[in-house]
Amino acid sequence: QIQLEEFGGGVVQAGGSLRLSCGASGSTSSTRARAWFRQAPGKEREFVAGIRWRDGTPTYADVVKGRFRITRDITQRTVWLQMNNLNPEDTAVYYCNDGSYDDRGTYIPDTFGRGTQVTVVS
Repeated sequence: QIQLEEFGGGVVQAGGSLRLSCGASGSTSSTRARAWFRQAPGKEREFVAGIRWRDGTPTYADVVKGRFRITRDITQRTVWLQMNNLNPEDTAVYYCNDGSYDDRGTYIPDTFGRGTQVTVVS
């Protein structure tokens, strides 16, 4: 079984940037994709960005396109989420996920990490 751990959360002013990282341990050899989700208070957990493990192809939620960038390093088994031009609506707990993409390109989540808090203040 894979274990995921997120790093890099914190408090940042609106317009600022943060970089989250997600390390993996355990059974990582079968990784097909990774993603970031987030959950704001009182809201459901939502997909933010995903990346196909083999070729690095990313996908993004519309709300973060052009501001966030997901990358991965296969040898380090690490995924990063560079978040730029943050606004208070980005405040949430951000979760790393190990999952896959279906034939239609929809990300299918599986194992989540414990999450890291991102707070954007105006």
